[in-house]
Amino acid sequence: MASFGQGSRRHPRSRGRTWSRTGPDRATLAVVGVVCAVAGFFALGIVLGPAAIVCGWFAMGRSWTGPRPVPAVVAVALGGIDTLLALVALVGATAPGQGMF
Repeated sequence: MASFGQGSRRHPRSRGRTWSRTGPDRATLAVVGVVCAVAGFFALGIVLGPAAIVCGWFAMGRSWTGPRPVPAVVAVALGGIDTLLALVALVGATAPGQGMF
């Protein structure tokens, strides 16, 4: 019988499949967060704002300490503002009367 998989038992993880969130992956998450935040100002702010916060948080490495990339901080800040404005608009739209504007 042939011995299939004998090489993989000694080294279960190959170097190509194991990756950490450093460098380009974090930069990509930060850019995705900024794009979500900016798009959230125009449409679906209640969804895209929290998505921008999460992407920015993951891009920062899930911590507030240490060096923080600028796009990640911008994504978190704009996502927070976006979420807050969407919540204010929802509360204004559900209030009795003519609405907020």
